[in-house]
Amino acid sequence: MVHHTDCGMETFTNEIMRGLLRQSLDTAEIGPGGWKDVGQGPGSTEGDFIDWLTIADQAESVTADVKRIRAHKLVPKGVLIYGYIYDVKSGRLIEVPAATAAGRA
Repeated sequence: MVHHTDCGMETFTNEIMRGLLRQSLDTAEIGPGGWKDVGQGPGSTEGDFIDWLTIADQAESVTADVKRIRAHKLVPKGVLIYGYIYDVKSGRLIEVPAATAAGRA
């Protein structure tokens, strides 16, 4: 399992996305103050029913994904699962020890 730094999913929460979509379905903009709706509307409440899978903490997110894969009944117990974060600036893979440990359990 590999996530990456500077991921757009780290820039908003479910609540922010849902609020933007309630106002307008046009593309929003992000600036120093965060996300801003610039559309003319109408919006929709349908986004309220979606888990946007946002990421508050990369290491926790990688670990949760590894745990989900590890628990899947189609993944044999003997298959090792590792967790990493790809640093887009350096090109390096950074191991997430908790994720790798979860992948071996």
